[in-house]
Amino acid sequence: MYFISGNHIQLLRSGVEYFPALEHAIDNAQHSIYLQTYIYEADEVGTRIANAMINAVNRRVSVHLLIDGFGSKMLPKPYIESLRTAGINVMVYRQKVSPWTFKKNRLRRLHQKVAVIDDIVAFVGGINIIDDHNVPHQTAPRIDYAVCVQGALLPIISNNVKKLWQRLAWLHFHSKPILTPNPRTPTHYTKVSIKAAFVTRDNILHRSDIETAYLRAIESAKHEIIIANAYFIPGRRFRKALISAAKRGVKVKLLLQGRKEYFLMFATHAFYHVFLKNGIEIYEYRKSFMHSKVAVIDQEWSTVGSSNIDPFSLFLAREANVFVKDKHFSTALHEDIHTAIHDGAYQIKVNEWAKGNSAKRFLSWIAYGLVRLFLGIIGYTDQH
Repeated sequence: MYFISGNHIQLLRSGVEYFPALEHAIDNAQHSIYLQTYIYEADEVGTRIANAMINAVNRRVSVHLLIDGFGSKMLPKPYIESLRTAGINVMVYRQKVSPWTFKKNRLRRLHQKVAVIDDIVAFVGGINIIDDHNVPHQTAPRIDYAVCVQGALLPIISNNVKKLWQRLAWLHFHSKPILTPNPRTPTHYTKVSIKAAFVTRDNILHRSDIETAYLRAIESAKHEIIIANAYFIPGRRFRKALISAAKRGVKVKLLLQGRKEYFLMFATHAFYHVFLKNGIEIYEYRKSFMHSKVAVIDQEWSTVGSSNIDPFSLFLAREANVFVKDKHFSTALHEDIHTAIHDGAYQIKVNEWAKGNSAKRFLSWIAYGLVRLFLGIIGYTDQH
């Protein structure tokens, strides 16, 4: 992983900041738009973004939308066809959904959320094209993050996005599309020059890049590690790294999802006792649904992206994170995570967890056993 200077990176907090910024960039596009997302919903937000892309097509902007076949399985086919009729190039990543089989290739999803406009601005994060209020039981808005990137990192992000589109276009249509040439050279920011890296995870050359980046930062942490992650089922190496950091005096805080959407999420509880016993602080965000995939270490290193700390993100899915080395940016993200902890999280105490929560502990080991069984069936060799 190489950190590159000359970037301007803006933190975007949930859809309330992300969608207006994305819509503004699309409205000002002159040449090309590439948008990748796991979930695309035809709700108010999806309609706004679709209308912006259609308006861009009418200005003769080349628009490419890539959605995941499983994440966006509820998107009506007539809606997709209406986007194509309007001139948007739409492709579906692994359209065949296989919920009742354990075929590894069908479980490999496009989970990254990346947008590149005119090769001069990019958005990377964990926010899907779905309204923050479009959540189960209509609870308070979900929290999540993205970043707006301008500067030296743009060619790397753009190249990744276009290469994936090109490869999928060849697989779908057996012909290579003519890609839009880079119309402008990205600006290098000298006044606010942030060091950053764009790191992806795929199933060919970058199978463990995101996890490795996390582990290196954790192993070099001196003061504090704070991780806010929605789906947290870390492997043995990750668990050992966090415990080792806590033992050498680093304050380790985990902000995890308190509202369980799926049964397998209870597997997270399987690690609570060992973490708490070793001095790791655990907070469950219960105010609303937390979709965050961010971390801050020593208020100097931070990451925002799509990757959860679970086997599905770290072993199967296509993911993308931006890693940042900048005190100002990291401090801002650090403060925002702490605001979430204070405003909507509940701290799990070691004695409370040990004496109570017997039902949760029982369910956690059933869920964790199912995760291990699943990993064994599909051939996941990392020791969990």
